[in-house]
Amino acid sequence: MAEEELQIEEGGKKGKMMMLIIIAVVVVVGGGAVYFFLFSGDDTPAAEQLTASDGSIPQQAPVSNAQVGTALYVAMPRPFVFNVPGSGRDRLVQIKVQLLVRGSDNEETAKSHIPLIEGTLLQIFSTANADDLVTEAGKIELRDRAVEEVQRAMNEITGKNVVERVLFTGFVMQ
Repeated sequence: MAEEELQIEEGGKKGKMMMLIIIAVVVVVGGGAVYFFLFSGDDTPAAEQLTASDGSIPQQAPVSNAQVGTALYVAMPRPFVFNVPGSGRDRLVQIKVQLLVRGSDNEETAKSHIPLIEGTLLQIFSTANADDLVTEAGKIELRDRAVEEVQRAMNEITGKNVVERVLFTGFVMQ
């Protein structure tokens, strides 16, 4: 009986050893697969991969009036807090704003004209109506008017459109 117990223990050790070997193989094969998928790739540029069958490179769609450059965000130093009239009652609105600009030169220009931008945004925000700001369409319309007016004001001062978009990063209405 002692011999049988001894054999059972040896069999258990062999099972454990076999399980460890299988786990090690799975880890090695899985690591190899991950390495392959992450680091193997074509070294040819995308333009060469997109060549047509006749060897010509397909024409790219023309770039619209979008400026090319690094997108940078200029945060307004404080949120805009203002009252807006509504049909039932006046509402208090707080909007946190960031400006999307392209390139570091536009970023510096926007930062140097923060008071002008804040004044322009306050003028636009103060013309809003609480009934319009409740809807998503009203918020989008307010944001679009803000972009137009900020671009107009910056264009008068600097001669170029410095701000590409006005983004509402926080919007609270009570």
